[in-house]
Amino acid sequence: MPKSASSHKWLQEHASDKFVKQAKQAGWRSRASYKLLEIQQKYKIFKPNYNVVDLGAAPGGWSQVASKFIGAKGKVISSDILAMDPICGVEFIRGDFTEDEVITDILNSLNNNKVDLVISDMAPNMSGIKDLDQLKAMHLVELALDFTTQVLKPNGCFLIKVFQGCGYREFLLQLKQLFKKVITSKPEASRSRSNEIYLLAQTYLK
Repeated sequence: MPKSASSHKWLQEHASDKFVKQAKQAGWRSRASYKLLEIQQKYKIFKPNYNVVDLGAAPGGWSQVASKFIGAKGKVISSDILAMDPICGVEFIRGDFTEDEVITDILNSLNNNKVDLVISDMAPNMSGIKDLDQLKAMHLVELALDFTTQVLKPNGCFLIKVFQGCGYREFLLQLKQLFKKVITSKPEASRSRSNEIYLLAQTYLK
């Protein structure tokens, strides 16, 4: 089946993207690794020995970065409904993080200890219908926040990708009620035409 004009344009852009090229050369699984690397450079969200959960982790670019910074005594647990190839030092739990069984598996893997940091670069399957996609994206981040409140330590942090649009301001307000500080970030590797933004919520007030 011939590719659509928009698909062909995306493939051309992807092939010429400097972050795609750098990721291949450096051994990162995706260009998204550079978003997290920039956030780490600015805000030092990872520390040695941290316990980290990566939601919607496949193909694993963010889990690779997390593993690099927390060291051998830390722990990264990645979860996705899609399969993910193994990463040294990362435990992968396949399933829907909104289901009790998956949450239980994650907590059991942590010996029922809470985590220092929850990260997520996930997005829903997009339909191309802007308003519908925004609703789906905001529903997903709401679910991620609900999960985070169940597993995060007091004073822990939460980093998530959010799409600006309907529901964004309300979600931002929720974060500000639950965390001492909320920072917005638009890393260089985040395409300028995208309305995605990253919210770093620091110091969980539980």
